[in-house]
Amino acid sequence: MWNKRQSLSIKLWFTVIAAIILSFLFAYSLSQYYYKNLYVKKIKTDLVNEATLLGEDYPGGKITEDFVQRVEWFNSKNDSEVFVVNNPRELSACLPFEIDYDTLISEEERQLLLEGHAIEKEGYERRFEKNIVAAVIPLIDEDRLEGIIYTYIPVDSITELLRELAEKWLAAVFLFLIVAIFLMTKWLKKLISPINEIERAVHRVSEGDYNIKLQVESQDEIGRLAQAFNEMAQSVFLEEERKKEFLENVAHELRTPLSYVMGYTQALKDGIVKGEEEKQKYLQLISRETHRLQKLLRDLMELAKLDSEQIVSDSTPIAFAQFIEDVIAKYQPILKEKQIRLQIELDPDPIILGVEGRVEQILHNILDNSIKYTDRVGTISLSLHQRKEECELVINDTGRGIPAVDLPHVMERFYRVNKARSRFDGGSGLGLSIVKKLVDQQKGKIHIESVEQKGTKVRIILPTINDDWKL
Repeated sequence: MWNKRQSLSIKLWFTVIAAIILSFLFAYSLSQYYYKNLYVKKIKTDLVNEATLLGEDYPGGKITEDFVQRVEWFNSKNDSEVFVVNNPRELSACLPFEIDYDTLISEEERQLLLEGHAIEKEGYERRFEKNIVAAVIPLIDEDRLEGIIYTYIPVDSITELLRELAEKWLAAVFLFLIVAIFLMTKWLKKLISPINEIERAVHRVSEGDYNIKLQVESQDEIGRLAQAFNEMAQSVFLEEERKKEFLENVAHELRTPLSYVMGYTQALKDGIVKGEEEKQKYLQLISRETHRLQKLLRDLMELAKLDSEQIVSDSTPIAFAQFIEDVIAKYQPILKEKQIRLQIELDPDPIILGVEGRVEQILHNILDNSIKYTDRVGTISLSLHQRKEECELVINDTGRGIPAVDLPHVMERFYRVNKARSRFDGGSGLGLSIVKKLVDQQKGKIHIESVEQKGTKVRIILPTINDDWKL
């Protein structure tokens, strides 16, 4: 039974050797076929032609001594044995002579000869005590079998020729095996070497060493496997780096509020804080940091759900313009307090397919940032337009803007443009990451443009459904 744990090189060795053996067996079988069906057949044909040519010199009548001598002369110059038989006893197939006399031809063969047919024979001949291949040609005169021309070649001579051929063939096979084993060893070593290298690299990656890159020396399947491994190793490395950075960021974000909560709580427990007013101040600080922790944990749980796609897909058609107006209504008190002017231009046609809570979360996170970073007496504008099978929502503010160096990173997790200010403002650096995830789930696109001290523009493009859509 084939051992599944055997190395690939051993399996390839067995495969190649089996292929060579099968090839030799096939070649041997083919040689036997040619011997039986072609070589012997050709010898018979040549013997028949040879005897026929000699028979054409037969003038008829009784077979003369001169004709016999000419055949004997031909026999002395030829590889095969050729002779003339004119003995009536040999030609009568025993009858009317004694039964036990061994003739060169049988009664059936005599009848074929009388009809003018040549006879081909193969096998053991008792008269010659050897295996032969023979041909018999009749010499007929007026429907009387006057004699036959009998020509044959001993099979032993054919066997000797084949034996000589087999010896040379076996020598060639032996030489071929030596060359094949030498070339196969080099070929298998070259073939297996990159696979062994990939195996070693996989073990290193499994042990946590991601800083590895295989040399791609070919474009075949093994080369593409090495390239795929390099891409996988790089992807795993980046993912591990992101996880590491994520955990560091989480630890960093939790450390500060927890330190505040623990410090203020300990101060209250130890009685260091005197007076009701100061106690209320400390309690407000604890409450602020507790709320920040709650928001951070809520955002982290939200990201974990989005990453694992554990969102219930209960999408429904949403009239986007009316939905935006309902969300904006919740911000009227804070807009009025900060004296921020709101400009709205909403196309009533776009209808999107989504989960209302998720779409509202997208709008909340963007509007929160716009209001937070827009100074008093600033302006926030919203516009919604249908674009063929998509709609485009643009939220533009006149706030502080984002520096150009920070703009490419604002949707990365825990990234803050101004870390000190954001921490005290309660930002976790996860809001835009969540927005990006939610927009991606809607099969949409988000793009942010910003100029420092002039404002920020957020463009969201979402697919829409037409009026023929049905639940």
